[in-house]
Amino acid sequence: EDREEKIKRYEEFANEKLRGDLETAFTTRDKLFDDISEYERLATVIEAMKLARAEQPKDDIKMQVDLGCNVFCHARAQDSDKIFVCIGYGFHVEFTHNEALAFIADKTAHLRKKSIVLTENIARIKAMIKITLEALRELQGLSAEREEEEGHSF
Repeated sequence: EDREEKIKRYEEFANEKLRGDLETAFTTRDKLFDDISEYERLATVIEAMKLARAEQPKDDIKMQVDLGCNVFCHARAQDSDKIFVCIGYGFHVEFTHNEALAFIADKTAHLRKKSIVLTENIARIKAMIKITLEALRELQGLSAEREEEEGHSF
Protein backbone atom coordinates (compact mmCIF):
# COMPACT_ATOMS: atom_id res chain seq x y z
CA GLU A 1 0.00 0.00 0.00
CA ASP A 2 1.32 3.39 -0.79
CA ARG A 3 1.61 6.23 1.63
CA GLU A 4 -1.31 8.22 0.22
CA GLU A 5 -3.64 5.26 0.73
CA LYS A 6 -2.51 4.90 4.36
CA ILE A 7 -3.03 8.60 4.94
CA LYS A 8 -6.52 8.38 3.51
CA ARG A 9 -7.38 5.37 5.72
CA TYR A 10 -6.09 7.11 8.87
CA GLU A 11 -8.06 10.25 8.05
CA GLU A 12 -11.25 8.26 7.47
CA PHE A 13 -10.72 6.34 10.72
CA ALA A 14 -10.20 9.54 12.72
CA ASN A 15 -12.95 11.58 11.10
CA GLU A 16 -15.65 8.97 10.67
CA LYS A 17 -15.17 6.24 13.25
CA LEU A 18 -13.46 7.94 16.20
CA ARG A 19 -15.25 11.28 16.00
CA GLY A 20 -18.59 9.47 15.58
CA ASP A 21 -17.85 7.33 18.63
CA LEU A 22 -16.87 10.44 20.57
CA GLU A 23 -20.12 12.22 19.65
CA THR A 24 -22.16 9.16 20.66
CA ALA A 25 -20.36 8.91 23.99
CA PHE A 26 -20.93 12.62 24.72
CA THR A 27 -24.62 12.34 23.82
CA THR A 28 -25.08 9.28 26.03
CA ARG A 29 -23.28 10.91 28.95
CA ASP A 30 -25.34 14.10 28.58
CA LYS A 31 -28.52 11.99 28.71
CA LEU A 32 -27.28 10.37 31.93
CA PHE A 33 -26.59 13.80 33.43
CA ASP A 34 -30.13 14.88 32.47
CA ASP A 35 -31.57 11.76 34.14
CA ILE A 36 -29.56 12.39 37.30
CA SER A 37 -30.82 15.98 37.37
CA GLU A 38 -34.45 14.83 36.97
CA TYR A 39 -34.15 12.32 39.82
CA GLU A 40 -32.53 14.94 42.07
CA ARG A 41 -35.34 17.36 41.25
CA LEU A 42 -37.88 14.66 42.10
CA ALA A 43 -36.15 14.08 45.45
CA THR A 44 -36.48 17.80 46.19
CA VAL A 45 -40.19 17.71 45.34
CA ILE A 46 -40.71 14.66 47.57
CA GLU A 47 -38.98 16.40 50.48
CA ALA A 48 -41.23 19.43 49.96
CA MET A 49 -44.30 17.16 49.88
CA LYS A 50 -43.22 15.50 53.13
CA LEU A 51 -42.78 18.90 54.73
CA ALA A 52 -46.16 20.13 53.47
CA ARG A 53 -47.85 16.94 54.73
CA ALA A 54 -46.23 17.41 58.16
CA GLU A 55 -47.52 20.98 58.38
CA GLN A 56 -51.06 20.22 57.16
CA PRO A 57 -51.69 16.50 57.64
CA LYS A 58 -55.43 16.50 56.85
CA ASP A 59 -55.60 19.08 54.09
CA ASP A 60 -55.18 18.47 50.39
CA ILE A 61 -51.78 19.47 49.10
CA LYS A 62 -51.90 22.20 46.49
CA MET A 63 -49.05 22.36 44.03
CA GLN A 64 -48.00 23.40 40.58
CA VAL A 65 -47.22 20.58 38.18
CA ASP A 66 -44.79 20.94 35.30
CA LEU A 67 -46.55 19.72 32.15
CA GLY A 68 -43.34 20.06 30.15
CA CYS A 69 -41.41 22.92 28.58
CA ASN A 70 -41.88 24.92 31.81
CA VAL A 71 -45.67 25.01 31.41
CA PHE A 72 -47.28 24.64 34.83
CA CYS A 73 -50.81 24.00 36.01
CA HIS A 74 -52.36 24.03 39.46
CA ALA A 75 -53.11 20.65 41.01
CA ARG A 76 -54.45 19.29 44.26
CA ALA A 77 -53.53 15.92 45.72
CA GLN A 78 -55.92 14.36 48.20
CA ASP A 79 -53.59 11.53 49.17
CA SER A 80 -49.94 12.32 48.74
CA ASP A 81 -48.57 9.59 51.00
CA LYS A 82 -47.55 7.56 47.97
CA ILE A 83 -46.24 8.55 44.56
CA PHE A 84 -45.48 6.80 41.29
CA VAL A 85 -41.86 6.91 40.13
CA CYS A 86 -40.62 5.93 36.68
CA ILE A 87 -38.04 3.18 37.22
CA GLY A 88 -37.12 2.85 33.55
CA TYR A 89 -38.34 1.24 30.34
CA GLY A 90 -41.75 2.87 30.82
CA PHE A 91 -42.49 1.15 34.13
CA HIS A 92 -43.74 3.07 37.17
CA VAL A 93 -43.78 1.85 40.75
CA GLU A 94 -45.86 3.17 43.63
CA PHE A 95 -43.58 4.20 46.51
CA THR A 96 -43.98 5.82 49.87
CA HIS A 97 -41.93 8.99 50.18
CA ASN A 98 -39.12 7.25 52.04
CA GLU A 99 -39.07 4.34 49.59
CA ALA A 100 -38.93 6.76 46.67
CA LEU A 101 -36.06 8.70 48.24
CA ALA A 102 -34.14 5.44 48.82
CA PHE A 103 -34.77 4.36 45.22
CA ILE A 104 -33.65 7.76 43.91
CA ALA A 105 -30.44 7.59 45.95
CA ASP A 106 -29.66 4.13 44.54
CA LYS A 107 -30.62 5.09 40.99
CA THR A 108 -28.55 8.29 40.95
CA ALA A 109 -25.55 6.42 42.40
CA HIS A 110 -25.87 3.85 39.60
CA LEU A 111 -26.20 6.57 36.95
CA ARG A 112 -23.16 8.41 38.33
CA LYS A 113 -21.09 5.21 38.06
CA LYS A 114 -22.22 4.83 34.45
CA SER A 115 -21.26 8.45 33.76
CA ILE A 116 -17.78 7.83 35.17
CA VAL A 117 -17.34 4.86 32.83
CA LEU A 118 -18.51 6.99 29.90
CA THR A 119 -16.13 9.79 30.87
CA GLU A 120 -13.25 7.29 30.91
CA ASN A 121 -14.38 6.01 27.51
CA ILE A 122 -14.44 9.58 26.18
CA ALA A 123 -10.86 10.07 27.40
CA ARG A 124 -9.78 6.85 25.62
CA ILE A 125 -11.43 7.95 22.37
CA LYS A 126 -9.76 11.36 22.58
CA ALA A 127 -6.40 9.64 23.14
CA MET A 128 -7.02 7.42 20.10
CA ILE A 129 -7.80 10.51 18.01
CA LYS A 130 -4.60 12.15 19.19
CA ILE A 131 -2.53 9.02 18.41
CA THR A 132 -4.15 8.72 14.98
CA LEU A 133 -3.46 12.37 14.18
CA GLU A 134 0.15 11.96 15.31
CA ALA A 135 0.48 8.93 13.03
CA LEU A 136 -0.92 11.06 10.19
CA ARG A 137 1.67 13.74 10.88
CA GLU A 138 4.43 11.17 10.69
CA LEU A 139 3.09 9.70 7.46
CA GLN A 140 2.84 13.15 5.94
CA GLY A 141 6.36 14.02 7.09
CA LEU A 142 5.23 16.79 9.37
CA SER A 143 6.56 17.39 12.85
CA ALA A 144 4.38 18.39 15.78
CA GLU A 145 6.63 21.37 16.45
CA ARG A 146 6.22 22.72 12.93
CA GLU A 147 2.44 22.38 13.14
CA GLU A 148 2.33 24.24 16.44
CA GLU A 149 4.62 26.99 15.13
CA GLU A 150 2.40 27.51 12.12
CA GLY A 151 -0.74 27.41 14.28
CA HIS A 152 -2.36 24.60 12.32
CA SER A 153 -4.08 21.65 13.84
CA PHE A 154 -6.18 18.80 12.55
